[in-house]
This record gives sequence, structure tokens and C-alpha cells, in this order.
Amino acid sequence: MHERENVQLTRNVEVVVIPDGYKMDLEKGAHVTITQSLGGSFTVTTDRGYMVRIDGKDADALGKELDPRTENQAPKTIEEKVWEELKTCYDPEIPVDIVNLGLVYSCNVVTLENGKYKIDVRFTLTAPGCGMGDILKSDIESKLLNIDNVEMIDVEIVLDPPWDQTKMSEEAKLKLGLI
Repeated sequence: MHERENVQLTRNVEVVVIPDGYKMDLEKGAHVTITQSLGGSFTVTTDRGYMVRIDGKDADALGKELDPRTENQAPKTIEEKVWEELKTCYDPEIPVDIVNLGLVYSCNVVTLENGKYKIDVRFTLTAPGCGMGDILKSDIESKLLNIDNVEMIDVEIVLDPPWDQTKMSEEAKLKLGLI
């Protein structure tokens, strides 16, 4: 979504304040402006100036539906599923997923003795002082834990090497108007 849209909430909804990461409730009837709807969540600004994230499961409170994911008929490997989920994680202020931004430095899938999986992800931030780290980390963890047979997640924010625009995909640079 590129165009801002003003809506009135149709029910109470719990939101996450950006970049602080704490939760608060918005009441039915509150006016919000949708600024982004990517990766299964909505970024909105409230009439009091807060920027918050509304989870996709609460899309109905905005009078919206998220586009259902279309699955290919071919079975996917666990690695493909993991990378597919990582591509649904967005910084609420940037309309490019964390994979194409070049923020994911490593992602390893380990098969456990019981046949389930542990996923280790190391990612960085666009700037060391970026307040979105905990929100992105939580988003990654929750999305990866929804993959069948994933039992453990270890997500770590790393700041070395520092991120820069050379780590972005051509697609991301094009979307952000950098090329």
C-alpha cells in the first residue's frame, strides 16, 4: 500500500507502539491513518500522533482483509519456507522486506534429534540506534514459529559488519528510488 487511508476502528484492538515495542489498546471508533500494509500487518498513525503496528489477524478492525497467501503446488523445503516467512517481515517505516533490504546476515536450519527444526537467524538494523530491533526480532520469531515442525528459534541482532545500502537487492533499490 502506497497511499495513506483514513479509517475508523470497528472494534477495540491491541497494537504495538513503534519503535518502543510496548502494547496498548485502541478503542472502537478511534480514527487512524493506514500508512503501510505489508508482511501481514498494518502500520498506522493514531489521531494522537502515535505510530503503531496492527497485526493482520486484526485487519477486520480496520475494515480490511489481508490477501491470502497463494501456495504453489510443489512442496517446499524447510529452508524455502523460512526464507519465504522472512520476506514477510518489514520495518514499519520502510516498504521493503528485511531480506531484500539486506538485513538478514545469516539463517541456518538445524534438524533436531526428534526430527523437528531449530532456526538460527542473525540480522542487523539499518542504523545502530534504530529502535525497531526488538519489534523486528519479535516479528521474525513469531512468523518462524508458525512453520510446521519448527520447535526452536534463536534470533540475534548483530551490528558488525554495519549495514549499508550495498547490501540491498536491486529490487529494493528500485522500490526505494535509489536506481
